[in-house]
Amino acid sequence: MTEHCPDSVLSSQERGRYARHLMLPEFGVIGQQRLKTASVLCVGAGGLGSPLLMYLAAAGVGHVGIVDDDRVELSNLQRQVIHSESGLGQLKTDSAAQRISGINSDCRVERYACRLTTDNAFGLIEGYDLVVDGSDNFPTRYLINDVCCLLDKPWVYGSVQRFEGQVSVFNQGPQSPDYRDLVPEPPPPGLVPSCADGGVVGVMPGLIGLLQATETIKVLTGIGTSLDGRLLLVDSLSMRFRELRLQRRPNRPAVTTLIDYEAFCSVDASGRHEGVSSVGSISVKQLSALLDRGDELLLIDVRNPSEADVGVIPRSQLIPLATIENGEGIDEIRRLAGQRPIYVHCKLGGRSARAVELLAEHGIEATNVSGGIDAWSQQIDPDVPRY
Repeated sequence: MTEHCPDSVLSSQERGRYARHLMLPEFGVIGQQRLKTASVLCVGAGGLGSPLLMYLAAAGVGHVGIVDDDRVELSNLQRQVIHSESGLGQLKTDSAAQRISGINSDCRVERYACRLTTDNAFGLIEGYDLVVDGSDNFPTRYLINDVCCLLDKPWVYGSVQRFEGQVSVFNQGPQSPDYRDLVPEPPPPGLVPSCADGGVVGVMPGLIGLLQATETIKVLTGIGTSLDGRLLLVDSLSMRFRELRLQRRPNRPAVTTLIDYEAFCSVDASGRHEGVSSVGSISVKQLSALLDRGDELLLIDVRNPSEADVGVIPRSQLIPLATIENGEGIDEIRRLAGQRPIYVHCKLGGRSARAVELLAEHGIEATNVSGGIDAWSQQIDPDVPRY
C-alpha cells in the first residue's frame, strides 16, 4: 500500500472529522494518512458497490474509481442505496459520484461508464492500490482476478444470492490464494442464477458490502487480520457466519495472460449463457401474435410462485423449474400439453432455456421465449411490473 507522504498531513478539519478513527490505537494518525493517500477501484456501483463506496468515502479514502455501464432503474432501489428516485435513468457512475460528493467532498472520484473488459482492465486497474468486486457475474470476477495477479494487486471479493453471501480477500501476498483457488472452473451455465433470476433480499448486499468495506480499510491501513486465505459465508435467514480455509492449489498453472472470459464461462456476447441460444426460441412479439390469434398452445411459466405474484403473461401455467428438474413436473406437462405446442418462459430467458433442455431429455419438444416476462413488460404490456 501507498505509505503516507507530505501531502497526506491531516488538516485540523480532517483531524476533527476522523477523530473517532484517530483515537483508536490500532488506527491513529498513520492509519488515517494511509487512507487519505489510498486509491480504490470499485467494479460495479450496484448492491455491493453502494454501501462499500459510501463507507470508503466516509472513512476518508482519498481516491475512488467506479466502473459501471448501467443506468439506475426502479428495481435497483430495493438494495442499491447509493442511488435515489431522483436519479432514475442516470448513469450509475454519475449517481454514485454525486452521493459520494455529498458524503465527503475531499474524496476524488473517477467515473468509468463502461464494462470492465480485457481491452481496458489493465489500464483501469494499474492506477489503483486495491480493487473491490461489486460485480455479479463470473467472467468479470475471473478478469479482475487475473489482472490483479498479473499486476500484483490485492482485491476484495464479495457475492450475494437470495439470503446468502460470501466475502474474501485475494492476492494480498505471494502465497495468498485467489479466485481460481476458490472457483477453479466456472459452474455449468444456469446452475447459479443471477440476482435478477434468483432474487436477493435487499439488506444482503448491504451486509456483504459493509464487510468488503471493512476488509478494504484493514488492507489499506495494515491493521488487523484480513480474510486472506479465508472465505466468510453468511446466511442471513439463520444469521450464521461460517468460515472456510482457502489455500493455493498445488501445481496450479500461473496466470500469464488474459483469455476470452465470456467463452471460458460459456456466456455469449449479450451476456446470456450459451445454452439460451442452443435451443429453439421465439420472441415475445411472436408469442403475443400467437396468443392474439387464439392459437392452441401450452405456455409454461417456470418462475417461482413469489415471482408469479408480481405479474404473469396471460394463459401461462406456473410449473417452477425446480419441479421440472426433480421430475415431478414432467408428467403434468405431458398431461397439460396433449398435442399442443409448448412454449416456456421465465423472467429473462435463462431458466426457461434450461427447462427446454430438460424437457428434451424426456422426449418433450418445447420452445423458449427469449427475454421472458421482462421483455414482455417492455415490448408488449407495460402494465406487467418489472422486477
